[in-house]
Amino acid sequence: MTTFNRRTFLGSAAGATLIALHPFSARAAANQAHLRIMETTDLHVHVFPYDYYADKARDTVGLSRTASIIQDIRAEATNTMLVDNGDFLQGNPMGDYIAYERGMAEGDMHPIIAAMNTLGYDASTLGNHEFNYGLDFLMKSVAGANFPVVSANVAKEAGAGPRDDKTLLKPYVILDRMLKDGSGAEQAIKVGIIGFVPPQIMNWDRRHLEGKVEARDIVETAEAWIPEMKEAGADIIIALSHSGIGSATRTDGMENASVPLAQVPGIDALMTGHSHLVFPSPTYADFEGCDVDKGTIHGVPAVMGGFWGSHLGVIDLMLEHEGGEWRVVSHASETRPISKRNEDRSYTALVGDHQPVLDAVAQEHDETLAYIRRAVGKTSAPLHSYFALVADDPSVQIVSIAQAWYVTEMMKGTEHEGLPILSAAAPFKAGGRGGPEYFTDVPAGDVAIKNVADLYLYPNTVRAVRINGAQLKGWLERSAGMFNQVTPGDADQVLLNPSFPSYNFDVIDGVTYEIDLSQPSRFGPKGEPLNPDATRIVNLMHNGNPVSDDMEFIVATNNYRAGGGGSFPGTGGETTVFEAPDTNRDVIVRYIVEQGTINPSADANWHFKALPGTTVLFDTGPAASAYMGDVKGVTIEPAGEGPDGFARFRISL
Repeated sequence: MTTFNRRTFLGSAAGATLIALHPFSARAAANQAHLRIMETTDLHVHVFPYDYYADKARDTVGLSRTASIIQDIRAEATNTMLVDNGDFLQGNPMGDYIAYERGMAEGDMHPIIAAMNTLGYDASTLGNHEFNYGLDFLMKSVAGANFPVVSANVAKEAGAGPRDDKTLLKPYVILDRMLKDGSGAEQAIKVGIIGFVPPQIMNWDRRHLEGKVEARDIVETAEAWIPEMKEAGADIIIALSHSGIGSATRTDGMENASVPLAQVPGIDALMTGHSHLVFPSPTYADFEGCDVDKGTIHGVPAVMGGFWGSHLGVIDLMLEHEGGEWRVVSHASETRPISKRNEDRSYTALVGDHQPVLDAVAQEHDETLAYIRRAVGKTSAPLHSYFALVADDPSVQIVSIAQAWYVTEMMKGTEHEGLPILSAAAPFKAGGRGGPEYFTDVPAGDVAIKNVADLYLYPNTVRAVRINGAQLKGWLERSAGMFNQVTPGDADQVLLNPSFPSYNFDVIDGVTYEIDLSQPSRFGPKGEPLNPDATRIVNLMHNGNPVSDDMEFIVATNNYRAGGGGSFPGTGGETTVFEAPDTNRDVIVRYIVEQGTINPSADANWHFKALPGTTVLFDTGPAASAYMGDVKGVTIEPAGEGPDGFARFRISL
């Protein structure tokens, strides 16, 4: 049995005092009752502790692990409730298998619902990803839940105000529960639970939702429904906010609205999610309205339990019954992790599996393993990264194509529609410290879902930035720091800078350009300015026309790059115009499934500027020789063996 640190903060109207509470309920007086509310959020169909993309077990995910903590808490606390904060139907290959392969007929049980039923959830709300497969799939899936699923701000028919809406699901429920008080007597309480989802679902899943539902502002909806919940007899109200902790300044249609939501009178506990982060934690130390020591947002106890089952969120409420009414007199918030990260970056499991949860989904787990191991599409050309650092490359090309396909759809109906859409992608598996076999290598023919992990190693999410031509050129200049400066006319110079990581070598599709290796690099390996006036990027063209500094583009990329990772011009957050709820991996899988057969053959949209009489050397995996003749835009020949098992090749510039 894992021992957790249960030091917690006990807040009250008079302030907060640090008290060791073990157990919290032991402090309840005769007219008081301790209620412990447990939250899961952003499960994304992660029931088993398994990474289906990598096809291996993983200690950092899985409701079966979180369930062990739930069982521990139920054993130690007198009164508990368990809620889920949304994003449970989609997010890993099991979710795609059910949606695309098995389907949901009337009466079918979705595996994540089966697992949640096993644990006896009290209620859930919808996250934005519940809408990814369409309304019919959503409604058939939640029909199997043995617990209410609520959502207040999605309406089939919108009225004059939120309370006049015909909502897709019940906006709230009031649950009759019995609490054992400090004297051991049982007392009745009515617990109101209301749920919210980002209104951006109308953009993210437009093709499924347009003309069928409407989504309202979260805070506006709460202000309308919560007084009604009080009128209907709710003693306390728990808000399930599938919305992140963001700005404290309220604006209409906020995606991450949990901070202003906390200011709506009547909310006694706030469950948050969507952001895949943890609250309370130092991440939110400087956020206005948030107190990470007390675990509150504007004084309301709040929690965010990570993602994929990584943490269980826990809010303790000390309730006092007086004059026929219940009120919160003190509270505490914490999260409990299922694993810990070690100094060597490995992970150690803190809990084992709760077997009944595994048993509930065992058949679907086995079916998902078979699903990821068989073809979901075909590729007409090999997907390899052996030459990804020296020429346009098919493994990078397919990522770029899928990103552009996705972002093009997302820009429809926005102010950015009609702007040229480019796509930036970098090779992740390109040798280096990973060794001579650390390359993507998928032969032409069948493509399985687990191959996508080979194409895209990280669980990044798609983002789009709006930049001008000058920023675009700067972005490419930053990428061109991958290469050493060469002397025209000299032979066999070393091409690649070993201190430059391959994941910062962005190739941008949708434009054509050349890289002049005779010029110095404008930036250093970490993005630091070296030669501000240097120009390696030449003949930068869009649709055959020169790119001017004032031209505008949308660039599809990932959250790491858009947020400033790698210090690229045109990134850093201020240029971001779209933050997708989907991972780049999911988008690649969707693209392959929808296309059936993909054609990732590189189009040689970039190449080195000709430098007659000049040759350079680079090292890659020995298996590269099989593909040498397929590389476009560059003349390559073998040049013997490189160090540490690598093969050496020569490029004539």
